[in-house]
Amino acid sequence: MKPYKNAVIFAGGKSSRMGKDKALLPFGDYKSLSHFQFDKLQKLFTHVYLSAKNDKFDFEAPVIKDKYSEDSPLVGLLSIFESLNVEEVFILSVDAPFVNASVITKLMAEQKEPYDAIVAKSPSGLQPLCGLYRKSILPLLRKQYEKGNHKLSTLLSLAHTLTMDFKDDAPFTNLNHPKEYEEACLKLADKK
Repeated sequence: MKPYKNAVIFAGGKSSRMGKDKALLPFGDYKSLSHFQFDKLQKLFTHVYLSAKNDKFDFEAPVIKDKYSEDSPLVGLLSIFESLNVEEVFILSVDAPFVNASVITKLMAEQKEPYDAIVAKSPSGLQPLCGLYRKSILPLLRKQYEKGNHKLSTLLSLAHTLTMDFKDDAPFTNLNHPKEYEEACLKLADKK
């Protein structure tokens, strides 16, 4: 049995800095970064979903389509809690391939108090797309959406949030530019 229930990979970003859809870039032995992340999370979670504007993926996976026209993680989060009948969900950005099982386990283990969100914080700052979100955050999500404030950092500052400190930025490396993607591919090849 898998230790955790629900995870969603955020794979709907514009990828403007990358120049092409990073969710669909090949990674390691996988045809896409999305598939790499999906397989990794399937080892830990019973249900793994992809969050995007549309089903653009070349492998079988449940997709939660955004219910709103704007492009933002807040819209993705709102769509998830309006689509799934779940109490909590682990969120991971598609472009953070080095978030590993030990990072996820540390975040998922902190469930003593009913926080709205439990997110990672590394030396470079808050990592809002690596954390556990609970349905209790939904009223705040709706309020922030209505205000037109899509910043997850603002949402988390208003919610009952626990930040978990990590001493290293490496697991949270985001692949935003072609050079970062190339370096990540080399790093992955070195690990084999």
